[in-house]
Amino acid sequence: MMRFSCSQLVIERLDPLVNPGASPSPHLHQIVGGNSFNASMDPSNHDPPTVSTCTSCTFAEDFSNYWTANLYFKARNGTLKRVPQMANLGLKADGGITVYYIPPYDGKTTVTAFKPGFRMIAGDPMLRTSNGMQRQICHRCFSTIEQNPFGGAPCTGSDTTSLPTKFCQGGIRTTITFPTCWDGKNTDSANHKSHVAYPASGTFESTGPCPASHPVRLPQLMYEIMWDTRQFNNKDLWPVDTKQQPFVYSQGDGTGYGQHGDYLFGWKGDSLQRALNARCHVDKCKELVSQTSDQAMKCTLSQHVKEPVEGWLNQLPGGLPITYR
Repeated sequence: MMRFSCSQLVIERLDPLVNPGASPSPHLHQIVGGNSFNASMDPSNHDPPTVSTCTSCTFAEDFSNYWTANLYFKARNGTLKRVPQMANLGLKADGGITVYYIPPYDGKTTVTAFKPGFRMIAGDPMLRTSNGMQRQICHRCFSTIEQNPFGGAPCTGSDTTSLPTKFCQGGIRTTITFPTCWDGKNTDSANHKSHVAYPASGTFESTGPCPASHPVRLPQLMYEIMWDTRQFNNKDLWPVDTKQQPFVYSQGDGTGYGQHGDYLFGWKGDSLQRALNARCHVDKCKELVSQTSDQAMKCTLSQHVKEPVEGWLNQLPGGLPITYR
């Protein structure tokens, strides 16, 4: 299982998958990975390993881009402030995303690495209920910054598909897990989802078989985002109604059901396949070129869409309304 940090590259209203060429896109994202990220990234002429000059990820051959919505805190007076991100347990990073590439758990079944031009999305930003949610997208409310008690595998136990409704003294972790079966032909699809699928029966964890329509087994790609909510644990800021919670995703989602992740493959050559074949462990891999966390954190981009995203704001970037249903 590969588990490594990708530090913050930029916080930006761009989305080359859903809104290619649009600057700005409708809602704000936090982006990590290769520094060739931009509004278009047409797969016919944009090869991230070729055009990127650095990556904010631990493995120096990974110029992929990974991005999600941002989380905001809505105070009782209606103003909003972006929730900062923090490094995950055992890792060093400037916010960003913890990325996992997981081979089958049986220790012997092989997987096929993503191909150049591959991209996909997990989750639906428009959801405001759990109906229609993809598998294994959830939130965990940690009671301590040391993540103790840990709580077991993602999206089990007391994890919730909606945002937590209580103070989380150790912050909130978002988990986004992508489908693991591919049609073997298309590196993308119109909705960025149809070319991938989940196992026909069982789960990836149980080595369930892929459906005939999507016969190629992929590694399980998973994101973890650590939101440092501790500064907002103030009952005077929270809603008077204790059954409500004050956090909002940047697409205007006041529930949490609309959390989603985007992926654009950008590993150099066959580096990812070699790492998967070797079953590299966490952020150490003799098959790959690594860089220090400090080197990774130096890889950043300036905001292309110049707008305030930090501090107390009167509205979400882009002026999107906050919805709950």
